[in-house]
Amino acid sequence: MSDKVKSGFLYADPSFLSGVSRTLDLFGTYDAYNISRTPSEADTCALAADWIVTGQDIQDAMDTLIPQQEEAA
Repeated sequence: MSDKVKSGFLYADPSFLSGVSRTLDLFGTYDAYNISRTPSEADTCALAADWIVTGQDIQDAMDTLIPQQEEAA
């Protein structure tokens, strides 16, 4: 399941060290986001990632339900 696409395109993936450093960042200067050239590009990439995750969820459901139905038949 590590090859799954994540839907959080607009924000950067946090690490343990960034989490620790955020506790010391009292003024919010450490906030990091993924950067796009235009707002439209950011929306397009985020929407595409959301639909890919939706498709993965549907595939996971089918992978679970189809064998169960075959066993019941």
